Amino acid sequence: MKKRLDVFCVEKGFFESRENAKRYIMAGEVLVNGESVCDLSYNVKESDIVEIKKKELYVSRGGLKLKKAIDYFNIDLKNKICLDIGVATGGFSDCMLKEGAKKVFGVDVGKGQVHEKVLSDRRFHFIPDTNARFLKKDIFDESMDFVAVDVSFISLKQIIPSLVKCLGKKTDIVLLVKPQFELEPMALKKGIVKNENLRQRALNDIIDFVKNFKELKIIGFTDSPIKGEKGNLEFLLYLLYE
Repeated sequence: MKKRLDVFCVEKGFFESRENAKRYIMAGEVLVNGESVCDLSYNVKESDIVEIKKKELYVSRGGLKLKKAIDYFNIDLKNKICLDIGVATGGFSDCMLKEGAKKVFGVDVGKGQVHEKVLSDRRFHFIPDTNARFLKKDIFDESMDFVAVDVSFISLKQIIPSLVKCLGKKTDIVLLVKPQFELEPMALKKGIVKNENLRQRALNDIIDFVKNFKELKIIGFTDSPIKGEKGNLEFLLYLLYE
C-alpha cells in the first residue's frame, strides 16, 4: 500500500513527528531512489528506497546552522551563558549545550515544541510564551555571553531593539537572516526567494538596520550550510555587542 512520504518517514523512525519530517523533506534532505523529493504527499511505493541525506547531529537542523557559525567565526561557548531566541525544537540550544555552554536560556513565543533531550539538560532554562519583541532584561538572572536568534514569520528588525536593551556586557551575537521574512511578499515565489539580488538586499537591509545601534559591531556573515524550509538560502550574521 502506498503511503505519503512524510507519514512513511515517521513510521520508519527517520523522524519523531510529521512536522519534523516536513522540514527535512521540504529542504530537500530526503532522498527517494537517490533523488531529492520535496513533495510531502509523494506516494512511496514498495519498490522505493527512501534515505536521509545527513545523520542528525542535533535535535533539529538548526543545530547544523549554528555550528557553521561557531566554526566559521571561531566562537568559543565553553562555560558561557547563552541565550537562544526562537527555540522551537531546540536545535540552536542543543548545539550550544554540545559546545560546552554553562547555561542556556531558551525563549520562545510557544511552549510545546522543545525536544525532551534539550529540556532534560539541567543547563537549559526554558522561558515559554515570551514574545522576543518585548524582551526585558529582568527575566534573566545572569548576563549573556552569547546570543543566537532564529525566528520565523517576523523580521529581525522587530527583535534587535529589545535584544540590545537586554544585554549588559560584551556579547557575541549570531543572527539567522531569513530573506523570506525580510522581504515584501511580492518578492517571493511560493514562499521562496529565487532572485539572488533580492536575497542580498534582505541581508544588506539587516546590516544597515544594525548600524543604527552604536553598541553593535558587524563582524561578518556567511551562508547557512543548509537550506531553510521550502529551500530558501539563508545567512548567518555575526555581531559583537560592546
